[in-house]
Amino acid sequence: MKSELPEHFHSIDNSKTFCFACHPAVPCFTECCRQLDLVLTPYDVLRLKNRLKLHSEKFLEQYVIIEWEKGMVFPICYLTMVDDGRASCVFVTDKGCNIYEDRPGACRAYPVGRGASRDGEGTVTEQYVLVKEPHCQGFEENPEQTASDYFQNQGLAEYNRFNDPLMQLLQHPRIHFGFRPSKAQLDQFILALYNLDMFRQEMADGRISMNRPLSTMELQALAGNDEELLLLGIRWLMQEFFSE
Repeated sequence: MKSELPEHFHSIDNSKTFCFACHPAVPCFTECCRQLDLVLTPYDVLRLKNRLKLHSEKFLEQYVIIEWEKGMVFPICYLTMVDDGRASCVFVTDKGCNIYEDRPGACRAYPVGRGASRDGEGTVTEQYVLVKEPHCQGFEENPEQTASDYFQNQGLAEYNRFNDPLMQLLQHPRIHFGFRPSKAQLDQFILALYNLDMFRQEMADGRISMNRPLSTMELQALAGNDEELLLLGIRWLMQEFFSE
């Protein structure tokens, strides 16, 4: 049975095109930066904390709300919003986004949503939706494009490169058979994916380790390569959660 999409969400085949652009001349400019729950991926946090030149722990304290409730498998991290009566993004100004080059993936993707799943052989399947909210007038703008064209133009290939490896953890088959992380594992999840600077320190000090020698790229991660460190964090969580 086909699942029902939320209001304003429309399934879109990648062979179909749509018109959309967002820029300061569009009357609704920055309206999509308000009244929203913005989920941050680990790669979003990596980009933002480096943009702001903050230690990851400080970034989490200042800009992130971590939510976990009974029934959820893993925690969700949300960007904090300004208490201005409109729940505006902390980074939005009248002139637009002040961290635009490192804006979160969800902001880059809007008004397109991407769902992805990974099979046992690692093949990724994508599905797209188009979000047509009443306030958005960007659909009256050119150019005409497909969903994948739009993603490419918005620089999302780099984001997907580091977000997609998370699927092996978040969609692990054992979750369907009842696996639920312990409190200690929930802390590990936040540490390895969102608090990268602390994760690096814990590994460098020998308080946590892999059950095998580190590769050259993983050693580079410990030396300062945050992107490789994020991938190492995913591998470490797979080891801690699902190794027999």
